[in-house]
Amino acid sequence: MPRPAEAPAGSGRGGYYLDDGPGAHPPAHLDQIPDAVPKWEPLNRFANRPYTAFGKVYVPDVSGKPYRARGIASWYGRRYNHQKTSSGELYDMYGMTAAHPTLPIPSYARVTNLSNHKSVVVRINDRGPFRSNRLIDLSYTAAWKLGFVNKGSTEVEVERLFP
Repeated sequence: MPRPAEAPAGSGRGGYYLDDGPGAHPPAHLDQIPDAVPKWEPLNRFANRPYTAFGKVYVPDVSGKPYRARGIASWYGRRYNHQKTSSGELYDMYGMTAAHPTLPIPSYARVTNLSNHKSVVVRINDRGPFRSNRLIDLSYTAAWKLGFVNKGSTEVEVERLFP
């Protein structure tokens, strides 16, 4: 049976986008997958250039300034698993990673679910989301640990972390 299309954010209806979802055999102990640990890494020389997506220009912020914002988080799963990210790494839906349109690649962020106050630390290694109402796309595991994997999206606060 095909999965339902994604419900609009805040609609109260869950669902996965088209053929995306958690995968057939997620690891047994998702709660034991550790958060990302901020460490110094050189910036990716390709993924931090200005770029255009869907007609909008994005300029990654490589200034090293603090960042904090609130908005809608969503997650991406098996549809993109093992595909190349903007950093050139392969996406691992069971890792603690995220996509952000302008945070440096790589960088680290604390993401807090504002409805239940759970938080995780993720490593930014991809670009997106490119929907105007979305702030960040999280790996399946990060969304699961934040408690919104069945909803599809939730309101979060994203704060850049430094080593």
